[in-house]
Amino acid sequence: MAKHRRYRTQEQGAVIRRTLGQAVETSDQRLLEGPAQQRAQHDPWRILRIQSEFVEGFGALRELGPAISVFGSARLPRRSPHYQLAEQIGARLARAGYAVVTGGGPGAMEAANRGARNAGGVSVGLGIELPFEQSINKYVTLGVRFRYFFARKTMFLKYSQGFVVMPGGFGTLDELFEALVLIQTGKVTRFPVVLVGRDYWRGLVDWLGQTVAAEGCVASADIADLPMVDTVDEVMAVIDPAPGRRVGTDPEA
Repeated sequence: MAKHRRYRTQEQGAVIRRTLGQAVETSDQRLLEGPAQQRAQHDPWRILRIQSEFVEGFGALRELGPAISVFGSARLPRRSPHYQLAEQIGARLARAGYAVVTGGGPGAMEAANRGARNAGGVSVGLGIELPFEQSINKYVTLGVRFRYFFARKTMFLKYSQGFVVMPGGFGTLDELFEALVLIQTGKVTRFPVVLVGRDYWRGLVDWLGQTVAAEGCVASADIADLPMVDTVDEVMAVIDPAPGRRVGTDPEA
């Protein structure tokens, strides 16, 4: 009897590869780690692929309307209270008229997409090419897969009016601090960010105040308006304080 061979699935933009053994090198890896000679040869042409990612993303999302991004760990199991809360948040945002945007993966992302779709809302997943298997979850109603992290980040920030940040790891922290930098530097002015899970985030917020701000590396005002909450009602009070007065993004901006 033939031995079963396990194939690894990897999605590279519009391309799906199934291979045995190690994962295929990602586009980001080739961009950042390629030999100097290879970069000199391929980088000018790679610009066209990068440009196409922005064009595809802008085209897919330009008519999205008011949207909120929900970030969080891909590793949260469905039995986790954080997963269940993310699902409730996704549903509540959808019922309030927001599209719910996530990274399209499992865990907290899947939960928010699931809540939004089941509530009849627009459930968006902005996926990314990774060296390990991670497909866009089945609860996404509008999905775009990116090769490059920086193109994907632009879509989150351009088409969202706020961030809901569930417990998460390095990726979630990266997205959180990206938003805080843009707020601090005045690149975005009306952009609420809410941290869900007081027990999870308190240590980080305390460190920012007691160490980073105390050393003068950030102003106390930069972190004063970083709310921590535990319930769906508290999330909505930050994200949607004046229902019916939402303004969507300008697709020409």
